[in-house]
Amino acid sequence: MAAPSFRIDDRVAIVTGAGSGIGRRLAIGLAEMGAHVGCLDLPGGDLAGTVAAVEETGRRAVALPADVTRSDELTEAVAAVERDLGPLRLAVNAAGIANAAPAEDMPVEQWNKVIDVNLTGVFLSCQAEARAMLRGGGGSIVNIASMSGTIANRGLLQAHYNASKAGVMHVSKSLATEWCDRGIRVNSVSPGYTATPMNLRAEVAERVRQFESDTPLGRMASVDEMVGPVVFLLSDAASFVTGTDLIVDGGVTCW
Repeated sequence: MAAPSFRIDDRVAIVTGAGSGIGRRLAIGLAEMGAHVGCLDLPGGDLAGTVAAVEETGRRAVALPADVTRSDELTEAVAAVERDLGPLRLAVNAAGIANAAPAEDMPVEQWNKVIDVNLTGVFLSCQAEARAMLRGGGGSIVNIASMSGTIANRGLLQAHYNASKAGVMHVSKSLATEWCDRGIRVNSVSPGYTATPMNLRAEVAERVRQFESDTPLGRMASVDEMVGPVVFLLSDAASFVTGTDLIVDGGVTCW
């Protein structure tokens, strides 16, 4: 029996949140593992840079300016991917936002915005992607959650963010059970503290030291370290894996 393959050669993928941070690195990482990639993010981001980086790997890419809270824009984006790249087989939903406020003072508008992007946006993305995959015979979806869906981070006032990411984990399980008999696997990956541009600013240096102290491995993850877990779940190597959350946190949740 041959060893399972982690390659995703010539499969067509879409990545939301592809303009920056983890989403950008995942779009490039999927291309490095053989996929053609539709790169989706809000208009005004650096989608062109992501597309150029994907194309440098020798794979094809298309920029998809769209808002994950708009189902019509997501439907159009998926149609554009299938028109320009081919039948959709893989999806990674990494679009998300974060901010903080004390729970007792948080305006409902702030709560609603984070839930709308981080949770409803993931559901709407999955919905648009699955419609295409169901027509085409199946596929694999990975949603980017967070270890903050499992724990409440020390010192961070983000009840809305934590709730949204817990929701991403559970909606992934729910969709996995709904679509498993029609050829779609759905999983989530929960990153820990990761060295994205947001966490590399000088003004948050003290907080970064706390993040590193709270992590058994003693450091934050690089965005590169999210590629392997996501590619594994997308690939045939994970053909019997659905409805799971893979925590990639350097051991934080052990404590």
